[in-house]
Amino acid sequence: MELQEYLRTLRKRWKTISLVLFLTVLISGAVTIATPKAYVSNAQLFVATSGSSSDIGNVLTGAQFSSQRVKTYTQLVKMPQVLAPVSAALGYEVTKEEVTATSPLDTVLINIAVSNHDPARAIAIADAVSIQLAKVIQELETPLSVGGSSPVKATVVQQASTPDGPSSPRPVSNVILGILLGALLGVGIAILLETLDNTVKAFDDVVKATGINPIGIIGFDPGAKSSPIAALNQRSVRSEAFRTLRTNLQFVDVDKPPHVFVISSALPDEGKSTTCLNLAIAFAQSGAKVCLVDADLRKPSLAGYLGIDGGLGLTNILAGQVKLEDALVLWNRELMTVLPSGPTPPNPSELLGSKQMSALLEQLRKEFDYVIIDGAPLLPVTDSAILGRLTDGIIFVVRFGKTTHEQIQRTIESLAIVEAHLLGPVVNFVPSGSAGYGYGYGYGYGYGYGYGYGLQDSVDISDKAVSGNTE
Repeated sequence: MELQEYLRTLRKRWKTISLVLFLTVLISGAVTIATPKAYVSNAQLFVATSGSSSDIGNVLTGAQFSSQRVKTYTQLVKMPQVLAPVSAALGYEVTKEEVTATSPLDTVLINIAVSNHDPARAIAIADAVSIQLAKVIQELETPLSVGGSSPVKATVVQQASTPDGPSSPRPVSNVILGILLGALLGVGIAILLETLDNTVKAFDDVVKATGINPIGIIGFDPGAKSSPIAALNQRSVRSEAFRTLRTNLQFVDVDKPPHVFVISSALPDEGKSTTCLNLAIAFAQSGAKVCLVDADLRKPSLAGYLGIDGGLGLTNILAGQVKLEDALVLWNRELMTVLPSGPTPPNPSELLGSKQMSALLEQLRKEFDYVIIDGAPLLPVTDSAILGRLTDGIIFVVRFGKTTHEQIQRTIESLAIVEAHLLGPVVNFVPSGSAGYGYGYGYGYGYGYGYGYGLQDSVDISDKAVSGNTE
């Protein structure tokens, strides 16, 4: 990933990063509160040699001898010879976890630190341990010969200090550490999720999977679910997108431009029905005679969007119950004609692949300039693929941040099996903050991302854009 991609990932998954950061700081705070307070008291010993150089074997000078031996003396502080007498003298057990001893480099000093939840006990233990350690050193260095004296002497030069305050926990340090760890962990999780995310996040993904540049780019609109009909407002950003798609379709095949085609998607909730509906309105606004057909016989939605009765329609015609003219509905002052789905049949695939359907499409082709069909999703059922063979082709709606690479590939394969013509993909739910959406957002893709302009720029998908649920 390049730096720009990392930045887009952080911007896209800021909620995940914020949540991890919050939880980490919360945990660090809880641990800080739950950790009992500890107080540290310090004492110090000075180790020196006494007697002539012959008393230490004529090997090292007194200072060199003390400096080397003092490293060993620091290990004695946790020994029973030190802690047992101290515990007996104080009347409570002193554990080796409470006591530590260190010696600064190239010195003959021993620093003793005692940590305890009671500051008074910490002072008492530090004093007792330093005195007892000096005694043990004296005893260990005293020769066994009668009248021998120790060449080493340990002296307490600093008695136990009074703690200024608890040494732990440290709320400020813990919170700062929690923030740093939370930020690192959040960024790491965000990058991992982005790496594992197989959904479409760039136009390149669509081009590579389909082999065709997108013929339309539809921006994300948070109000699309409640107000799906965007094309009637000719000043809106989304209506400009559908007009651009209308124009691009006329150049898909200059010699034989499509007039009867299906609009579908890989799975539900990817925007196929609203795309179909608004594209039909865009064609009708240009003066063309348009028939919008709801052929999603399993989950029809166009009648609900348009506010018309869908109880009589396509299935009644295919079953021979009514004639075409009896099922057609004029909508919005005869702006366009709608053929609702009709009652849900038990065998949608058979009906759509029947000779009656083929004959109906030929009749519609003669009576209308454009016949735009809302088909069922391509992966769960074969309805739209069947219609693709009977029409001029299929427009494949891809939803950014939801449709996966695998779903696109499977859809293209399913169309190839039945020899249905793919007119081109339409990229839906593109967020307004994406690359290439500069001036006015709509003009960005209206002129710069049209058909044949090579949609190669990478675009990130915000959590907001992925959360919509418009079919």
